[in-house]
Amino acid sequence: MFGLDKDTGNLIIIISVIGILACVCLWLLRSLNLVLRSYEIRTVENYLSWIGVSLAFLILLMIFVTAGDLGILLLIGSIVSFLLMLAGLVAKNTEITKTGRGWFLPFFLIFILRTFLYEPYQIPSGSMMPGLKVGDFILVKKFTYGIKINRTGSPLAFEKDPELGDVVVFIPPHDHRPFVKRLIGKPGDRITYINKKIYINGKAISQKLISEEDNIRIYQELINNKTIQIQQVITRINYPEEWIVPENKYFVIGDNRDNSNDSRYWGFVPKENFMGTADYIWMSWECWTCIPSFKRAGRIN
Repeated sequence: MFGLDKDTGNLIIIISVIGILACVCLWLLRSLNLVLRSYEIRTVENYLSWIGVSLAFLILLMIFVTAGDLGILLLIGSIVSFLLMLAGLVAKNTEITKTGRGWFLPFFLIFILRTFLYEPYQIPSGSMMPGLKVGDFILVKKFTYGIKINRTGSPLAFEKDPELGDVVVFIPPHDHRPFVKRLIGKPGDRITYINKKIYINGKAISQKLISEEDNIRIYQELINNKTIQIQQVITRINYPEEWIVPENKYFVIGDNRDNSNDSRYWGFVPKENFMGTADYIWMSWECWTCIPSFKRAGRIN
């Protein structure tokens, strides 16, 4: 099951959505006494409810497996429940109206919140240590670079360019799952990495040693007037490298400089692939048997 690719997962989601819509339509017709008149309505509702819940669980599982986006599904749910509420008003059926309204309000509010304002995300790796650790639950600020429905694509309004030093959340060109990294290169910039130091257009990012312990050094850096902390492995050797950032592309790198899968290995990030910025840590949950903690809660630098 967990070896499914994105296309297979999307197909299962589409089939499940069609199944749920069929259950809703059948329930609506039965509530209007247009079909299945020989059956008890409670019996029909129980069957349809069981099928609908099972398909909804399957959809959530596929989204989890494929790291999919709930935005479109929430929009579909909002539209269907709104039409259901209208059908109840037209038919003067109180039960249908209440059911439609009961589903429309949460669907629509969650859609607005998650699509245009903030989306939750869990940090899956240590590539952004020491600032972000495995198990941190963060809120992604979705409107930083504009308003859009899908995770990728051009904004519908209020478009804004990413800035150096931003902790960006994006869909990389080689994967369908969201990544979180530090933006250090804009279109036209020349990025050089020599002796564990980053140079932007020939100017080194200033570093100040904070601590050194167990083969790990923590530095404080200043990027675009933003003070951040980065981590390096003392014994790791890095060879000189240089990149020129193409038009409409950006260069991103992990704060855990020697343990990060980033633009140094798979290339640049297209502008339309940015989802937003990592704005706030609201909880940390390091393992399934651990107790969730709120000690690290706070704004992300």
